[in-house]
Amino acid sequence: MEIKNKDSERSIFFFRLNVVTIFLVVVLVCIVFRVFYLQILNHEHFITRAQENRLKIQPIVPPRGLIYSSDGVLLAGNKPSFSLLVVPEKVNDMEGSILRLSRLMQLDTGGVQETLGGLKEKTSFQSIMLKNQLTEQEVAIFSVNRFRFPGFFIDSSLVRYYPMGADMAHIVGYVGKMNSRDLSGVDNSNYRGTRFIGKTGVESMQEEILHGTAGYQKVEVNAEGRVLRVVERKDPIAGSNVHLAVSSTMQRQAFQLLEGFSGAVVMLELESGSLLASASNPSFDPNLFVDGISSSAYKKLINSPRKPLFNRVLQGQYPPGSVVKPLVAIGALESVVETTGSHVYCPGFYRLNDTGRRYHCWSEKGHGKVDLNNAIARSCDVYFYQLAKNFGIQGLKESLLSFGLGSQTGVDLLGEKSGLVPSREWKKLALSGSWYLGETLITGIGQGFILATPIQLAQATAILARKGLVTPPRYLDYYQSTDGLKEEFPRQPARSPRLQLRDAIHWDVVRDAMIDVVHSDFGTARSAKLADGIKFAGKTGTAQVSKVNRDSMKQKPMILRDHALFIGFAPAYKPEIAVAVLVENGGSGSRTAAPMAQKMMDAFFHNKKKADDLADESR
Repeated sequence: MEIKNKDSERSIFFFRLNVVTIFLVVVLVCIVFRVFYLQILNHEHFITRAQENRLKIQPIVPPRGLIYSSDGVLLAGNKPSFSLLVVPEKVNDMEGSILRLSRLMQLDTGGVQETLGGLKEKTSFQSIMLKNQLTEQEVAIFSVNRFRFPGFFIDSSLVRYYPMGADMAHIVGYVGKMNSRDLSGVDNSNYRGTRFIGKTGVESMQEEILHGTAGYQKVEVNAEGRVLRVVERKDPIAGSNVHLAVSSTMQRQAFQLLEGFSGAVVMLELESGSLLASASNPSFDPNLFVDGISSSAYKKLINSPRKPLFNRVLQGQYPPGSVVKPLVAIGALESVVETTGSHVYCPGFYRLNDTGRRYHCWSEKGHGKVDLNNAIARSCDVYFYQLAKNFGIQGLKESLLSFGLGSQTGVDLLGEKSGLVPSREWKKLALSGSWYLGETLITGIGQGFILATPIQLAQATAILARKGLVTPPRYLDYYQSTDGLKEEFPRQPARSPRLQLRDAIHWDVVRDAMIDVVHSDFGTARSAKLADGIKFAGKTGTAQVSKVNRDSMKQKPMILRDHALFIGFAPAYKPEIAVAVLVENGGSGSRTAAPMAQKMMDAFFHNKKKADDLADESR
């Protein structure tokens, strides 16, 4: 029989009791310390986190500002776009529901599988878009069958669209989906929730004005992320509406005239510098880019030999041909290299010496004895060969530069090219070659190295028409906020306020010669007279593209045919508008470009007369 040792057992018991007690005390101390740490030391931190879990900030995207033409036509608007969305937590049979919907609404099967795979990565009670840009028919089909698809719903948002399509694409530009590069250049807080941003044209240049200011709403959510109520809301501020100086009527007219051709038409309002028309054909549909253009469609655009994405008005650099002759004449008269009474005999060609190379006139038979007026009206090359020889390349350069050739006009749209006015120094630096006298001759008729953009030619014509006054061309007029405040866009300063001549009569001499281009019996554009007897001044031009002999001229393929050009202003004695037309491979300025300019001017004065008549009736 074993005898219990009560003292030993008691000692063991108290030892165990003490161990448990110490353990409990340590645990209690830890709990107290932890509570102190959480509730006292880090109180603010955890309160903030709790609030963040309970309250969510949802951005509200502002409506994008609209873009209008000068005559009030919508050029860039917002239209409702319907999307099919789903809240997964509200759907019992997700896969089956989506498969049934795919048959009902023709959802892409591959897209359905991708959507199903991505659901696992989404936060609870967050809606997921299954299909964007639903048609009215699809919206109607879903609405009828909505009771069969709990958790699915249709949401509407605003997307960009361009009513005039290709006619305004190079000016207005387009918006596209935002990427990481776009985000790096904007205020992220103002672009939360924004899907689109301006990529080109006015949409890009005036992004800040058009975008507006984002709003937000603070919502209370439960532990699962379900929205319980809206705690606070700040409405967004819509973007301001931008009004352009471009006339939709004149722009449409320009594109109609260019149909079937590659080229550009520019019309300037002289007093304001407003670009009433700025057409570059062929163009493209900007609506294709809004929701993401397909790779095949984009490749088709960039690989097209006609280059529809290329803005010929600002970026096309062409030999100006004979349209520079009035500018050269002004410079020669001012430098006393030429006088109004001097004559040159044109046999159809020009030689620097008796045995030298022949420089042909466009007229094989020649023009006989011509003075400055006849030389401009008949576009006699021989006269200007002689003038260029007397003037020299330095004089030609200074004269052409004074009219804005060889430099940007300062137009308020990105992408403008400078063109080129050649010189001895330029050729030595660019081509490491010497300058030859023959190059001076052909520069005098707008051939050789010289290059100009259509907008430069329009600007030079405007300077001629206004007798030296320089007003930079502009696309932008003003913008207007939602509260009605109207503010004009800042005007670009002219590089010089006026081109001053030694003798102002020289403006009239060249103007009268340009009037004879159109209104005399011997003028190269005599068939391009305006309606209602309005006189206008003009100059035809033909720029050689390839070197071919006269016998093969008619057999040239289209791509090797000469460019056709025309510049003009009207009315001749009180000018209001200036026009420049360039038709790539158009053949002849008198047959192709001049009639286009005539129709542009006729349309302008016709519309003006209608507007005046309506104004009189309303009085």
